[in-house]
Amino acid sequence: MTAKILIVDDEEIVLRSCRRILSDSLYAVESAHDGQEALRKVDETDYDLLLLDIMMPGIDGLEVLQHVKERHPAVDVIMMTGLSEIQTAVKAMKLGAFDYLSKPFDPDELKLVVDRALERRRLQQENRSLKTEVSSKYRFENIIGSSPPMQAVFGLIAKCAPTNSTVLITGESGTGKEMIARAIHFNSLRKDQPFVTVDCNTLSESLLESELFGHTKGSFTGAVANKRGMFETANNGSLFLDEFGNIPLSTQAKLLRVIQEREFRPVGSTVTQKTNVRLITATNKDLKAMVQDGTFREDLYYRINVFPIHSPALRERRDDIPALAFHFLKIFSAELAKPVSEISDGAMSLLVNHDWPGNVRELENTLQRAVILATGPIIRQADLSHIIEALPRPDFEVPRTSEDLKRVKKIAREKSVEDIEKMFIQETLKRNASNVTRSAEETGMQRANFQALMKKYNIRVRDTEYGAGETDPA
Repeated sequence: MTAKILIVDDEEIVLRSCRRILSDSLYAVESAHDGQEALRKVDETDYDLLLLDIMMPGIDGLEVLQHVKERHPAVDVIMMTGLSEIQTAVKAMKLGAFDYLSKPFDPDELKLVVDRALERRRLQQENRSLKTEVSSKYRFENIIGSSPPMQAVFGLIAKCAPTNSTVLITGESGTGKEMIARAIHFNSLRKDQPFVTVDCNTLSESLLESELFGHTKGSFTGAVANKRGMFETANNGSLFLDEFGNIPLSTQAKLLRVIQEREFRPVGSTVTQKTNVRLITATNKDLKAMVQDGTFREDLYYRINVFPIHSPALRERRDDIPALAFHFLKIFSAELAKPVSEISDGAMSLLVNHDWPGNVRELENTLQRAVILATGPIIRQADLSHIIEALPRPDFEVPRTSEDLKRVKKIAREKSVEDIEKMFIQETLKRNASNVTRSAEETGMQRANFQALMKKYNIRVRDTEYGAGETDPA
């Protein structure tokens, strides 16, 4: 993208010289002969950079600089000055100028300073864009989950995010505990400060302490230089300690001191450092049981369990599976450059009714595999063979003859179809609060045909999970 530069000087020879040096494919150069013209142009056009002379009749360079920084603070300004005006140039730097050039300057010097200013601007814009992207990603509406369990989680995030309270996130592996932690941070008053993650499961006891608190040079074998710890790196931001239940007892004692006193010592140091971090922890272990077993400190447990949030397993929020499945389908079809955009009803039924021991992470991997296996634009049951293989199998005797094999295969096929049909009816009724008419409409079936399947498998409205004691109101 071509950078827009405005050169402001009352000497035509300076304007011509700067235009000649900078007028190539990288820059779109304009000029102004005085401060008044410069301010008008800056208000009308989005410039990336100003080259601004200090000494001009009427409005001088310092006044123009102050006006520009008040109205357009993102625009960088390089001052141009004579040797006798160096002190004024230094004052301009204090007012927000990026740099200054002493006249006369050579072409290479001018290009170097301009390129440095534009590179800084590019990095600042990229950093702002990344921050905006990350913050947007972890807004509640961008986290997939409309089921009651997830709505409860969103409610807890909204309540605790604006505070500095320590949060404990519990839940099985793969349920998105880190996403909850990031949502808390990026919806808090600390969102513009660091969010630092430490996986407590991947480090030995000595390395974990060094990672958390830092170390001094020579404090242990391999400590060839001073190292900042994560409590220092995350200062004024949030520190997320994942797999917190795996922290050794000796490290737990040191963490307790940090939480209580808001201070720590790097490994090998005698100097105490202050820290201001918001602590968020997560675990898939039962910390209460660990306290009873003596493998987790009771005082630390109560210190981190100020605001608990439980991340539900995927099988506890099956209503979210279709939306999650299509979300991953969109990602992997684009990533793998395959035009797969649909999931058949049979395949979706398998996804919704699978127990997902690996939770959302397993669903993500399943959709990636399915997109790879798909031979057309639709994910079908055959693309989910590992889920079909996990379905309960009938207890058949091993066939002895070819006729026995044919008979057993026929029974197995019928049994598989029956299992899927039965789950299809049961889950549809659950989603529609046992209303047969709405269930039939949702599936696109005639009410009589839907009822025929119910009768085939002896499924009654009062037997469904949400229909106990109810009658079909339709």
